Amino acid sequence: MILTAGPSITKLEKKYVADAVSNGWNNNWNNYLVKLENSFKKYFKVKYAIPTSSCTGAMHLILKSLDIKKGDEVIVPDTTWVATASAVKYVGAKVVFADIDPDTWTICPKSLKKKINKKTKAIMVVHLYGHPSKMDEIVKISKKYKIHLIEDAAPAVGAKYNNKLVGTFGIAAAFSFQGAKLMVSGEGGMIITSNKSLNKKIKQLAAHGRGNNKKKGTFWIEKIGYKYSMSNIQAALCLAQFERLEELVEKKRKIFSWYEKNFINSNKVKLNKEKKPARSIYWMTSIFLIKEKLKIKIDGSTLSKILRKKGIDTRPIFPSISTYPMWKSKNNYFSKEFSKYSLNLPSGHDLNKKTVKYISKSLIQILSKD
Repeated sequence: MILTAGPSITKLEKKYVADAVSNGWNNNWNNYLVKLENSFKKYFKVKYAIPTSSCTGAMHLILKSLDIKKGDEVIVPDTTWVATASAVKYVGAKVVFADIDPDTWTICPKSLKKKINKKTKAIMVVHLYGHPSKMDEIVKISKKYKIHLIEDAAPAVGAKYNNKLVGTFGIAAAFSFQGAKLMVSGEGGMIITSNKSLNKKIKQLAAHGRGNNKKKGTFWIEKIGYKYSMSNIQAALCLAQFERLEELVEKKRKIFSWYEKNFINSNKVKLNKEKKPARSIYWMTSIFLIKEKLKIKIDGSTLSKILRKKGIDTRPIFPSISTYPMWKSKNNYFSKEFSKYSLNLPSGHDLNKKTVKYISKSLIQILSKD
């Protein structure tokens, strides 16, 4: 079976993890955590980096530290992993769903603008599958209405917009190192920000609400917090991956280029090709079926089942999350259409040109039937 995703693990990752397991205790309990924090701060040119146990936890901490609460509203794209919206519910705020842009498949600035009202406290953009959102328009909107801009950059470490790294446009950003992502730590996340006050609140909340009162001692707790910290062993794996970031990004971009070349004469699918001035990391190569060009009735789910019989694993596009039973919201048209007629193709680091050609040929043959 040709799998949809998979990490690239080398001797470097094994070396760092083995060292963390053998020596990363007592006085060295956080040596890889510190190295990882410093690497992120240097790369993104930000003042603070806070490793977390997950990207979901990272988003929860950001929202909580911004004092977003019941009675407030936060706008998110209707096509994303549910964690983006769940983090908003964790703090008691209302989730408002904006439609996605047909070109980038990220949050649509026009739809976003229509959702803003006096209760809107934040916008959470998602750089879906590694493609940056339209950040120039979104930044203007957030500044005009004085709304916090938060980036859910879970799948987009290394992506750029106008040559600026995603994660550096808003007040804070969250990244994911879950096992299927571009770079992995098994599970894990990272917050970056240059806001001193926000950093202080996040760090305290992430560590059970510990205070810095030296008279009261190490275990003095000043407020109810959470256990959202990353382990040193996870940080060791993550650091090795981060040191290979450009290599990992270039392999993903090469995989996409193979698919693009194979589909160059096909008018039946649209690939998630980067739209300038964006530079995608192509965490996932994705397709959208052009119904008007197909002679057969087929959607993403049906196509996935057929491909699986040929030994090709695929991954569904996230459903339009406003359709989930827990939300009382009107569905957004393109998001709903997109989730039905799209699919993520195999995009793991171990793919080669020959395998991508087989996948592409199989897909074209299926879609060319009368």
